Amino acid sequence: MQSLDRTQIPARRSNGNIVSLLGSLDVAREAEVKLVLVGTYTPRKCGLATFTADAHQELVQHHPEFDVDVYALDDPESGVEYQGIAATIAQQDPASYLAAARQINQSGANAVWIQHEFGIFGGRDGEMICDFVDRIAAPLIFTLHTVLSEPSERQRGIIDHILRRASRIMVMSEHGRDILISCYGADPAQVLVVPHGAPDRPFGREEQFKAQLGVTGRDVMMTFGLLSPGKGLEHVIEALPRIVAEHPQLLYRIVGVTHPNLVASEGERYREKLQAQAERLGVSDHIAWENRFLDPEELLDQLEASDIYITPYLNLQQSTSGTLSYAVALGKAVVSTPYVHARELLADQVGVLVEPASPETLGAAVIALLNDRLHLEATKRRAYEKGRSTIWSQFAQASANLVRGAINTQPEAVNPAALPGLGALFEMTDSTGMLQHSIGIVPDRNHGYCIDDNARALIVMNLAEGVDAEEKRARSVIFASFIQHAWNPDKRRFRNFMRFDRTWSEDIGSDDSNGRALWALGHTVEHSADADLQRWALRWFDETAPALAEMGSPRAVAFTMLGAAAVLRRAGTHPQAEAILDAGGDLLQRLVDAARRPDWAWFEAVLGYDNPRLCQALIEAGEVRGQNHWTLLGIETLNWIAARQTAAAGHFMPVGSETFGKSYTQYPFDQQALEAQAAIEAAQAAFAATRHRRWVDHAHAAYGWFFGCNDRALALADVATGRCRDGITPKGINENSGAESILAFQLSYYALNSLRRASAEPMSPAPGTSHFELVSQAL
Repeated sequence: MQSLDRTQIPARRSNGNIVSLLGSLDVAREAEVKLVLVGTYTPRKCGLATFTADAHQELVQHHPEFDVDVYALDDPESGVEYQGIAATIAQQDPASYLAAARQINQSGANAVWIQHEFGIFGGRDGEMICDFVDRIAAPLIFTLHTVLSEPSERQRGIIDHILRRASRIMVMSEHGRDILISCYGADPAQVLVVPHGAPDRPFGREEQFKAQLGVTGRDVMMTFGLLSPGKGLEHVIEALPRIVAEHPQLLYRIVGVTHPNLVASEGERYREKLQAQAERLGVSDHIAWENRFLDPEELLDQLEASDIYITPYLNLQQSTSGTLSYAVALGKAVVSTPYVHARELLADQVGVLVEPASPETLGAAVIALLNDRLHLEATKRRAYEKGRSTIWSQFAQASANLVRGAINTQPEAVNPAALPGLGALFEMTDSTGMLQHSIGIVPDRNHGYCIDDNARALIVMNLAEGVDAEEKRARSVIFASFIQHAWNPDKRRFRNFMRFDRTWSEDIGSDDSNGRALWALGHTVEHSADADLQRWALRWFDETAPALAEMGSPRAVAFTMLGAAAVLRRAGTHPQAEAILDAGGDLLQRLVDAARRPDWAWFEAVLGYDNPRLCQALIEAGEVRGQNHWTLLGIETLNWIAARQTAAAGHFMPVGSETFGKSYTQYPFDQQALEAQAAIEAAQAAFAATRHRRWVDHAHAAYGWFFGCNDRALALADVATGRCRDGITPKGINENSGAESILAFQLSYYALNSLRRASAEPMSPAPGTSHFELVSQAL
């Protein structure tokens, strides 16, 4: 399509949707919608760039509540200069995509609308789009300008990836929608048809604009766009001798330059071939060539001067043609080959469809229109009426609805003091222990049990409020019994996974699961209200701690340290717990020293799950052992990970599970409840060490994640039942509600509630101590 050199519209700047979580979970959102628009963009000369610029201009013109930032895909060697955009993305530079994704996430965008063609993104078939969209946290909307019914394997993989990431897919034809559903398995509710937009001008002004062109009294036929062999213009020229024999006043206007890619490969050979053909057929005097780019108004004026518009395209799979939409909206009699967009837009006698590559049928259709002026006028009027549904104001409304449909703007109001019920926890529990997984809300026995969940369930029972003492003890004993039975004295490790038939799936569980088991024992020593359970827990701590102290994986070390710190807070002295803390503190400090770089204040080159636990373990060890440098390092690293897990809009954005194993990077999905719990409990430890309000605020933000203060504004948790869904995916909520998520929600509440009580006390340090001032330096 001829590129329209739109006057650039500077993107207005705002803070987007800001979630206020300082001291409460009240949510204040600005009225504006912050939208990021990604695609090629004018003054780049291509049809998709024109579309992106038009979409931008019309959306903000008709819906000023939209604040749009444009990210233009660019070939740095082209020399194109952009104005009023947020950034460019160098098409073949992976680092440029990463920088753009980071900038988009930091902008507080509510949604990202991406224009997709295989050829405009870098890599083979544009595969660089995949990693780019994986890194974006906001809901993604894609306009698929090409929908292939027979894609290559790589093309199919790219579209499948897009469908997995998209909140909404926009296509411009019902045919495209049908292909996505039938061939790619797209969710029908996800795919919406929005016809290509078109200008809104009065009907029937041909004579006025013919006079401006100096062609008064002539019948004018027109084609416009970037010239290339696929346009089929040679077949129109082949038909001209027959047409002008009956209508010698006819003028065929071919408007537009040769496609830049074609010029680069062969110069103007295609245009020269067409001109030679016209000379040979004796119709050169009936063709006017406009070999230049026209500004938008001049281009539309020339289109208004035409009576008949021709699109003789040879590719019948073409699902979108901006030129066709323009011609119909301006009330032109259209003669076209039956490509997808033409079949749909010209149905019901809106235009005339002819066979492809057939000068005979094309010529006959044009002659029939010119021979019957009433027929010509009626065809124009049908086109104009059809075009009323595609004018830019209609397109802008449909686009605004599309974007809003991808954004849930109503997070659930939350009272952080509301005590979650225990119904969901008890539903997942039988006489053996707590089952791991669920399908929806129903426990899935196929996956049995694990010590991870039963250890966490014991911790919940240590803290649980509003439950009968006998019920609490009975449940605690079930979870304690699971931990006790899991110990394998021959291997000196806890087992982790148990089948539903109560047989173990392994002899040794993971280091992390062993660390959590020891942590649960220490927590029970410190927090259980039942003296018998306290003694039981200390006995098993003493039994297992020497062996588990040998583990070296960072999170397992952190978990054992948290258990040891709990024992020391209760017992005052305990040689084994002290040894665990001393060795663990030294290890974590060495890890930070080894992995640190200017922008990476962390323990490893990768981010995993339960990230704030490493910081929490250092803080608690520093406090219990009087090692201020550990406390300082814990606060510093917690500051760093808290910043990484805070969105530009202020809400909590946990490290996604897709990040695991990838060095020095972070992906936003899938987000899981465990990370919010870890953030809250680490903030609780940091507040105890610093008395700094910043950690109360951060804990509130992380708790708000459960109730819709997140990248999808969707609630995962239900206070009444205590249930929590299994996480946030790019497309929304994972509807399952497994043990880990339920327990993370429960424990998050108790940590936040304890923190809220502590923060209500005086914020100043005790007289005569400089400790709080010392650790506050890390902030």
